Amino acid sequence: MPSSERISVMQAFSGLSNDEMETLSNADRFAQAELYPLAQRMDDEEWWPKDVFPKIGATGYFGVTAPEEFGGSGMDVFTSGLILQAFSRWNHALGLAWVAHENLCMNNLLRNANDAQRKKYLPAMNQGTSIGALGLTEPGAGSDALGSMRTTARRDGGYYYLNGSKIYITNGPVADVLLVYAKTDKDKGAQGISAFIIEKDFPGFKVAQKLKKMGFRGSQTAELVFEECRVPAENLVGDENRGVKIVMSGLDLERAMISPICLGIAERALQLAIDYAKQRKQFGKPIAEFQMVQSMIAEMYVWVESMRVFTYQVLRAANSVDEGEGGRGDIHKLTAAGVMYVAETMNKVLNHAVQVHGGSGYIWESEINRLYRSIKLLEIGAGTTEVRKMIIAGELLRS
Repeated sequence: MPSSERISVMQAFSGLSNDEMETLSNADRFAQAELYPLAQRMDDEEWWPKDVFPKIGATGYFGVTAPEEFGGSGMDVFTSGLILQAFSRWNHALGLAWVAHENLCMNNLLRNANDAQRKKYLPAMNQGTSIGALGLTEPGAGSDALGSMRTTARRDGGYYYLNGSKIYITNGPVADVLLVYAKTDKDKGAQGISAFIIEKDFPGFKVAQKLKKMGFRGSQTAELVFEECRVPAENLVGDENRGVKIVMSGLDLERAMISPICLGIAERALQLAIDYAKQRKQFGKPIAEFQMVQSMIAEMYVWVESMRVFTYQVLRAANSVDEGEGGRGDIHKLTAAGVMYVAETMNKVLNHAVQVHGGSGYIWESEINRLYRSIKLLEIGAGTTEVRKMIIAGELLRS
């Protein structure tokens, strides 16, 4: 039985509706056929396949949450998560690039931009002909992204002028449109932050350097610099000094959408471990017959299924979050808990998977090694594990 069919069998008791199962299966087939063949070269060369985003857009896998008037499908966050899960099984680097474009940028603009901004930017993004990115993190301001933000924006006539830098920006080297945060009132601290739509050709904007990574190597990451970057005033998203609301609502959805990446990677690792255990022979028989190997595979299965339940729970909760509810309360706690558990559990799954593969799992070019090198980013990005714990405890102890 092909791996994709076995994965479908594993989904049979996942709690998905028939329509959701069909969405996941269709995305899985597309990803296996179109994205998986790109994965090895993307990792080896940190190569970006320029034609892949338009192909994804033409197939309808961009603009999932956007209405048809903006070239979208009008579906929900949960559906978006299923597509990301399938993509991440077969090419997690493209899965990360997809979510930075689709969720961090497009969906953020959909929720917070005005009608003129949506009409201008969303159709091309949903066709995959324009690539989106989010610019929040700065050098020296990771977990304290808001309080320590140094990028500034000042109004002068019909323009804002941005000065500063952003780092670790997914899609940064290839992005056409970026949602960027800057301080418009330094005296107000985090409450003086505003959001702007930046185009790659705006004067004063440049990609300072493309960053080389341990994992997710095909996903392009950069440091961005703004030197008197001239931004039309109409590219201000929402009201001036009201960017924190946009940041916090977006971060909760970002955490909800990190979990499907972890789940997809873990599903693929489990299947690779099963396949390898059946094929690899030692002492005259497949290592799948050894009880120690069986123990690891059994534990991996239990971990993956627990990841699935938590991932889907958080995604369904994210469906009902209104624009003003992000950054506090139950959804803030739940998204932090979900991604913390799923990322840490994926770490355990991948550790077992490499152990089952033995020496071959330690070789850089092997697929399981490529998956293994992905684990730390998902314990760091969208708020580190330690920050996630702070969020959970803070909400639980809030009186």
